[in-house]
Amino acid sequence: MSMDLGGAKGGVKSDINVTPLVDVMLVLLIIMMLVAPMLQKGVDVKLPEAGNTVDKPETQEQTVLAIKEDQSFYLNGQLVAETELVQRIKDTLETKKQKVVLIKGDTDAPYSAVMKMMDQLRAAEIEDIGLITEKKKDGSEGGGE
Repeated sequence: MSMDLGGAKGGVKSDINVTPLVDVMLVLLIIMMLVAPMLQKGVDVKLPEAGNTVDKPETQEQTVLAIKEDQSFYLNGQLVAETELVQRIKDTLETKKQKVVLIKGDTDAPYSAVMKMMDQLRAAEIEDIGLITEKKKDGSEGGGE
């Protein structure tokens, strides 16, 4: 068996070799698949667990307020002073279709900090407020006694 290298006249073969291109694209795809979840992490907050939750993926369209253990406030991943927080939230909500503020309260953050922020949001006429929690790992439903 013989291989055709350039046709009958011995000229240069001008076909494109796509194998290196495919290799590079696959490597880039794998890198993007690994890096993308890390970019959406946001603020590292230890969320409380709840049994009655609804799975709703985080998107860039949502307005997320994170309250850390040391009572520092993060609006969409950026540290914001408490005095200017409500005004920044109002400015952010003006450009969004969904006028919902989701609160990520750390498990070790004081309950009073979360309630104080909810009161300030309601005073600013922001009524649609949600709380972000983790789903209970053992699968048991929460309930009172």
